[in-house]
Amino acid sequence: MTDHGSATPRYLDPQAGIGTRIDDLLSRMSVEEKVGQLMQLDAQHDLEHKVLDIHVGSILHASPQNLVEAAELVQRTRLGIPLIVGEDCIHGYSFWPGATIFPTQLTMAASWNPDLLERSARITAVEASATGVHWTFSPVLCIARDLRWGRVDETFGEDPLLIGTLAAAMVRGYQGEGLDDPTSILATAKHFAAYSETQGGRDASEADISHRKMRSWFLPPFERVAKAGCSTFMLGYQSTDGIPITLNRWLLNDVLRGEWGYQGMLVTDWDNVGRMVWEQNIQPDYKHAAAAAIKAGNDMIMSTPGFYEGALDAFEEGMIEETDLDAPVGRILRLKFALGLFENPRIPDQTRIAGDIGTPEHTELNLEAARASLVLLSNDGTLPLLPTHTTSPAPRTIALVGPLADDPNNQLGDWAGGSGQVGWIHEEPRETVTTVLDGLRNEIPQDWDVRYAKGADILTLESDPAGAYFPDGQPRPPVQQACSPDPAMLDEAVSASEAADVTIAVVGDVIELVGEGRSTATLELFGAQNALLEAVSESCKRRGKPFIIVLMASKPLILPSCAEDAAAVIWAGNPGMQGGRALAELLLGKIEPKGRLPISFARHSGQQPTYYNQIRGQHGLRYADLTQEPAYCFGQGLSYSTVEYQTATLDVLGSDGEIDPSRSLDDVHADDTLRARVTLHNTGDRQSLETVQLYIHDVVTSVSWANKELKGFTQVLVHPGEHATSTIDLSVADCTLVDAEERRVVENGDFEVLIGSSSKDSDCQTLKFTVN
Repeated sequence: MTDHGSATPRYLDPQAGIGTRIDDLLSRMSVEEKVGQLMQLDAQHDLEHKVLDIHVGSILHASPQNLVEAAELVQRTRLGIPLIVGEDCIHGYSFWPGATIFPTQLTMAASWNPDLLERSARITAVEASATGVHWTFSPVLCIARDLRWGRVDETFGEDPLLIGTLAAAMVRGYQGEGLDDPTSILATAKHFAAYSETQGGRDASEADISHRKMRSWFLPPFERVAKAGCSTFMLGYQSTDGIPITLNRWLLNDVLRGEWGYQGMLVTDWDNVGRMVWEQNIQPDYKHAAAAAIKAGNDMIMSTPGFYEGALDAFEEGMIEETDLDAPVGRILRLKFALGLFENPRIPDQTRIAGDIGTPEHTELNLEAARASLVLLSNDGTLPLLPTHTTSPAPRTIALVGPLADDPNNQLGDWAGGSGQVGWIHEEPRETVTTVLDGLRNEIPQDWDVRYAKGADILTLESDPAGAYFPDGQPRPPVQQACSPDPAMLDEAVSASEAADVTIAVVGDVIELVGEGRSTATLELFGAQNALLEAVSESCKRRGKPFIIVLMASKPLILPSCAEDAAAVIWAGNPGMQGGRALAELLLGKIEPKGRLPISFARHSGQQPTYYNQIRGQHGLRYADLTQEPAYCFGQGLSYSTVEYQTATLDVLGSDGEIDPSRSLDDVHADDTLRARVTLHNTGDRQSLETVQLYIHDVVTSVSWANKELKGFTQVLVHPGEHATSTIDLSVADCTLVDAEERRVVENGDFEVLIGSSSKDSDCQTLKFTVN
């Protein structure tokens, strides 16, 4: 029995076990305090009411002033339970001017480099924690399959293995060596699950998906981070089979907490509980919605102010009992104790703010991330612009055109300077962002010249006729209107091009076309950008001068037909604060292209979906009017050198981890490990970082299955004229499918291993083994 009369309550004793502290604190809390602990509310308004009257357990979108005030308000509460402070640090600490903004998650996925993702997340944790943030709503584990969806940029792309690998790395970076480290923050795996499986790309639309399909593709990345210790999971907005994820007991209880044994905290997305009342219309009022959410296993309810009164009404009417509150409150308190917030509430630390945010070391890693993420999609030899074998290149003039060539805000992408979802909170200090124009001017030889012309506008904004706000009080995004070509701007761009030896056009999308509620019906360039490309392309073609396209786009977009005349195409994504420098270095040849696509590029919006691992069995391999082949496929990317993939081998390993020459590939067991090796020969004159990819093809399956799946990858640096051997071990236990009974199994039969430079069959060698 808890001794409530002791001088120091047990829950305040740091020497007591966390379980003991939780039990003691729960025994002291009122129903009102327990309901309040389940709530996370915006800290920008009515903070005193939220802390003292509602007993809120967590806040988000807080300024440093808010955090200091909140910590003082907590001391005025009866039990002094500290707040968990959450923030959307998606690819850097986006709500702090001057903090390090890395390339977006999809852009960094092109690095195929888990270590880089982990180190970037560690920096974000260090910077955010200095300002009093304890929790980031990152990483995103959604699978991007419909490119029209507005949140493709927040994902790691289209492959479950790559997603799980990179997400686990970010979780390690955020959470560090332990949550008791003041520089560690809680990670969040989101959006659980299949939120991205939209209809028509429309955000938060019903996900038409079976349990088997969920287990096959969408759940494995989440299972990986759950078992790796990710502290929290965020639930998606959407419904599946008619049930909002917020109420999906099969997903939350049977799978996540049951099969996986997950002990962490579940948080809804913004107003999920309220949306059941005012948007999905499956609950009559907040009383029923709150009771249903608690019964389904939710812990933290994000930004549903009506939850407090609704839950208390549900309790008064016997719809929930106090014991229903104890489990979710206990999970929340466990994290507060693990973070050490009762001993150190981690309010903003001015010394750390001055010393830990935007440091030169962080900037250098940001530049490394940008360099690793740029993908060279095509090149006729025009790039690099600086000749390899001379130190005194002839003077050249570069024409740099396009609306994104000198746009520091849109270069950063969404969740930078705040969020496109909620409006700009701030612009990053201009000196912290290097645009492409900045980069080229800084990196070109002294006797070279850059002539810049914007050339096109993209859009204007108009108020949404449906009103300024959604029913939950969130602002509605404005309506985007495409800009028409401006003859004067086009003439200026063509004039710059005609005075140049080479023309570089930087085009793409902008923040108003990205994010929640901002899916696009098409994938073509918006506004006057196509007209710009056509004008400068024609000028260059007429004069016999090269024309280069840099696609600075949050997601794969479709270029106009004149792009076929481009000497080179680069996908830069949203490359972060140092993206302009990295692009200039790449164009000039000061660095080598390293990036490989984490997602396929369509040729036409009507091709959706174009992801590589589709289920086999359809009639034909093309539309009547268009190929089904993507413009650029998953895993694709070029270097400035040429690398031959020579004969590959496949062997069975023995119990000692070495190749067992007595074992036959015709008699492989499910507990075996295979070793694939391929020799790479660099036949060019520049080094190349090759991302060697291993896929499997299960020849005959008991259920319909994907034609190929990524099962491993590694990166190998190959110097000019040299050979290097790449080795990838394949556990046969990973060569699974989900059968008709929803069991993940390895089936007997023939398999093929495809090893090469991309997911294209023509880029791979095929090896065979048989499971008996």
